[in-house]
Amino acid sequence: MYNSSMLNRFAAGIDYLAIGHVTRDLDPGTAGGSTWGGTSAYAALTAQRLGLRSAILTTFDSEAELGPLAGIPIAGIGSEYSTTFNNRATDRGREQKVTHRAPRIHPYMLPEIWRSSNLVHFGPVLDEIDLALFRLFPDAFVGVTPQGWLREVDAGGNVTRADWPEAVFVLDHADAAVLSEGDVAGDEDQIRSFAEACRILVVTAGAAGCRVFVDGFPTEVRAQPARETDSTGAGDIFAAAFFTRLYRKDDPVDAARFAGRLAGASVGRRALEAVPTDAEVYEAAAGRETTDTPDFPR
Repeated sequence: MYNSSMLNRFAAGIDYLAIGHVTRDLDPGTAGGSTWGGTSAYAALTAQRLGLRSAILTTFDSEAELGPLAGIPIAGIGSEYSTTFNNRATDRGREQKVTHRAPRIHPYMLPEIWRSSNLVHFGPVLDEIDLALFRLFPDAFVGVTPQGWLREVDAGGNVTRADWPEAVFVLDHADAAVLSEGDVAGDEDQIRSFAEACRILVVTAGAAGCRVFVDGFPTEVRAQPARETDSTGAGDIFAAAFFTRLYRKDDPVDAARFAGRLAGASVGRRALEAVPTDAEVYEAAAGRETTDTPDFPR
């Protein structure tokens, strides 16, 4: 267990618990050559910006400087390495290689007080979450971003698509799920099966916007035209904003519009600097389009 001072500060309870690996993303253009990443990092920071008490359950190199994550309560076990990605843009799209993997996340790592979290976001990056954790939150709103269950690592460290045999179990335990068309390589049969298994499912499609499935029936939500600098983390920001609005009883389509505005604002910045600003949250809540960046992640 680590980050104990932050754990004690919020011992009264957590609103938003993000579960999944906090990662290191190799980036030769930054000091130290890497940045913090991972769904849990983007989601927890976004939820905090939306006014929730957020926390992370993870395993990573806890001796490293936390930077933007220093104000987030973090629990789990320390590891020699964080899960580390080397991302490379190619003509075929983004290629990813994994150089290190942190240990899996198990129920015994969860602080007892966090079992009463109001909203729990399961956000794996590489199938690192023990599914027994789902049974520990019977009264919580459960959001799922299944990207990490839809990919695996081959012998050369390359990230490839994977089967997801536990899909029905996971989605049946979720109140809502968010994924991108890229997560399933555009497989419409798989999308339909996921929409049947989960009451509320959002499938994002970059500049084309997204589809919001409620009880299997889709509604198209358009994206605003814009320029993009870096879309890393935009999907995680979208998911955290979407889950938060649903938890606050917003309509799913309106929640998707709100989340899209925040995700769109994020793509003009890099790494965790992409997390929404207070001004962007205000504009998104007011229903105003953010300036010249796209609504939805690719």
